[in-house]
Amino acid sequence: MSVVTRFAPSPTGYLHLGHAYAALLAHGIARERGGRFLLRLEDIDFGRCKPDYADAIEDDLSWLGIAWDGGVRRQSAHFDDYRAALARLEDMALIYPCFCTRADITAELQASVEAPHGPSGPVYPGTCRGLSAHERQARIRQGLSYALRLDVAKAQAAAGALFWEDEIKGPVEAAPTLHGDVVLARKDTPTSYHLAVTVDDALQGVTLVTRGEDLFAATDIHRLLQAVLGYSTPRYRHHRLLTDAAGRRFAKRDQAVTLRGLRAIGRTPSEVRAMAGFA
Repeated sequence: MSVVTRFAPSPTGYLHLGHAYAALLAHGIARERGGRFLLRLEDIDFGRCKPDYADAIEDDLSWLGIAWDGGVRRQSAHFDDYRAALARLEDMALIYPCFCTRADITAELQASVEAPHGPSGPVYPGTCRGLSAHERQARIRQGLSYALRLDVAKAQAAAGALFWEDEIKGPVEAAPTLHGDVVLARKDTPTSYHLAVTVDDALQGVTLVTRGEDLFAATDIHRLLQAVLGYSTPRYRHHRLLTDAAGRRFAKRDQAVTLRGLRAIGRTPSEVRAMAGFA
């Protein structure tokens, strides 16, 4: 089976040199291995994602000489796919509504003698996990806002020991329980990053996920979702993050290193490719 890679930015700003590195890497691997390279826009954040940024992403990639295979998958057009995955998880009793506000969670963690911490910080303490079905429905009927959380320990027990393969670090044993019961959707948003990226990679047949090393730990949750939803598991390649001379990660707010900014001062595609580490 030939490799299928993807580049999946969020259209919340203009692409920068770090994005160029990630896109060029995924595109290069696909072409070197005779496979396919896909473009996906992770545009579920309606408050921050803008059509102009989405258009600019496609334009900048084309300017760099990157061609993708097939159409562009926009997550905002596929909410039914995520709802279907949530329905399957609900049928397995692996998700539950959480009515806690951020303030509620913070207060409970502060009151705890030893608040649990995961790879991304304090872990949700499971306050709403033990609510009865009757209490859950009563709160929903009241119109209370809620998030749908994955019962990670229950899902882990059902899935058993899980592993995934990283092309840089080798085999990795997944440790999803370190993350606590992550949010998979909210009342007004039918998916989160964790759910959407897992569903998308499966439906698009992605066989190699290339992304920054800052997302290494998140793969624990994605591997668990793959297992309980019956998806195949891709290989991974968590690459280094490009930084500036001071060691700071590039960000969309850094106009000087956005591809738009570099184009505006006359940099050529070959020059920008070289700046990203691709001669």
